[in-house]
Amino acid sequence: MEYLEVKVYTTTKGIDPVFGIFIAAGIEDGIVVEDKNDFYELMDKKNSYDWDYVDEKLVEELKNTETCVTAYLEKTAEGYSCLKKIRDEVYRLATFDACGAFEDTVGILGRLQVTVNNVCDDEWKDNWKEYFKPERITDRITIKPSWENYEKQSDDEIVIEIDPGAAFGTGKHPTTTMCIKALEKYLVPGESSVLDVGCGSGILSVAAALLGAGDVLGVDIDPVAVTVAGENMEINGLSDRIKIAEGDLTKGIDYQADVVVANLMADLVIMLSKDVKKHLKKGGYYISSGILAEKKDVVAKAIKKCGFKIVEILSEDEWVAIVAR
Repeated sequence: MEYLEVKVYTTTKGIDPVFGIFIAAGIEDGIVVEDKNDFYELMDKKNSYDWDYVDEKLVEELKNTETCVTAYLEKTAEGYSCLKKIRDEVYRLATFDACGAFEDTVGILGRLQVTVNNVCDDEWKDNWKEYFKPERITDRITIKPSWENYEKQSDDEIVIEIDPGAAFGTGKHPTTTMCIKALEKYLVPGESSVLDVGCGSGILSVAAALLGAGDVLGVDIDPVAVTVAGENMEINGLSDRIKIAEGDLTKGIDYQADVVVANLMADLVIMLSKDVKKHLKKGGYYISSGILAEKKDVVAKAIKKCGFKIVEILSEDEWVAIVAR
């Protein structure tokens, strides 16, 4: 289907009034905001755990980003009518801005230019899916996207079916595959219970259950992640064996497991390590990942300081996973 991609270029202060114009024109869903100030906030890294790694290509792209508000209209009479309303109101907004009507300053809302491009939904909707194919990530485990057909290659093969949803991983990142390898090695089928901290799409929870965990709890601070994880439990027929809860790390969680797995980032792993012991049964395993190799020693030292013994350190590319007991 063809759409009109409507962009209005503005400034951070112009986002709210432009957003309001889109809403008033009848656009209720799918409005995208790109704010150049988000780049500066990202790079400011107010908290040590905000991020560990940012791709240089992304940094360059963000530097060149201009603040804008985008929406997609169907190429129908109604869509073109909506476009006219947007253009008229943006012109009116620009007139007020040029007169210094806002904060007695001229031009604080930027250039307020409206651009329109014709796009086909197959150019932007779900394009990423063509790169997500079934893939064997360990000797026994294969990750399969929910929309792909795949047949087991052997009786002992375990197939994890996953739909990452919005902005969640497919499970092919080294940090995830290392966690799954560790689960495969240290989880005792039919006996182990598992706590998945920062579960995201729920792939580690699913892996734990399919590997034979008796009871699994996944926790994530993002309500969207909780929804996506819940959907992936259903896809794999595991809703009765896995519970998903919304929470900040383990705060407010009253649950003890034989294995705690946390694919987070170095600083969050350090934070979690101070608390995780009370959620582990005696002799239990603590599997942590999302750790850059350069931070391996710092994280390992913090884990040991919390009373753990390092059992194994896995590494792949520039990432490590630490198994402690």
